[in-house]
Amino acid sequence: MARQDNIYELPKDLPIPIDDGACNHLPGMQLPSVLLLSTTGRAVDLAKISERTVVYCYPRTGTPDKDPPQGWNEIPGARGCTPQSCAFRDHYQELRMLRAEVFGLSAQNSDYQKEAVERLHLPFPLLSDEQLIFTKALSLPTFEVESLTLIRRLTLLIRDGFVEHVFYPVFPPDKNADEVIDWLGKIT
Repeated sequence: MARQDNIYELPKDLPIPIDDGACNHLPGMQLPSVLLLSTTGRAVDLAKISERTVVYCYPRTGTPDKDPPQGWNEIPGARGCTPQSCAFRDHYQELRMLRAEVFGLSAQNSDYQKEAVERLHLPFPLLSDEQLIFTKALSLPTFEVESLTLIRRLTLLIRDGFVEHVFYPVFPPDKNADEVIDWLGKIT
C-alpha cells in the first residue's frame, strides 16, 4: 500500500475532537511516582521534577515509509502527532525561556520513539508509557485502533508534581505549542 498522506502536514478535513470531560479530574491532581523510559536511555519520574514541566501526550508518531492504521484520519484527534512534535521542537527555546521542561509521551516503545527523535531532530526526550502504567494511574483518556491502546492527545502542565493545567482536546495539534506558550506567558 502506498503512503496516502504527508505525515508532516495536517489534512484540511480532519474531524475536530470534542471535549468529553475525560480530563476534568486532572487539574490539581498529584502525579504518581512512575518511572518512564526516555529516549535518552534514562528513566524519568515526572512526579519528582521541581521545574515546571510540559508533557504533550500523543497517540503515535508515524513514519514516512508506513501507512497509518486503517481509518486513522477519521478518528477525531488521532492525526497530527508529527506536526505537534515539530511545533514543540520549533518553540523549544521559547518554552525553556519560560523555564519549562518539555517531554512528549506516548504508548509507543522507546526504540520507536528514538527513530522519531532522530528523524524530527527533537531537542527534548520522548517518554514511553508502553505498559500504560502512568496513563492508568492518571486515568488519561485512551482509544483503541488495530488492537493498540493509544493515549488521546492532551497536554499536561505540571509544577512540583501536581497537574497545574490541562489542554484537552488539543486541536489543531500543530498549534498546541503556541497555546502552551500563551498560557505560560500569562502566569509568569
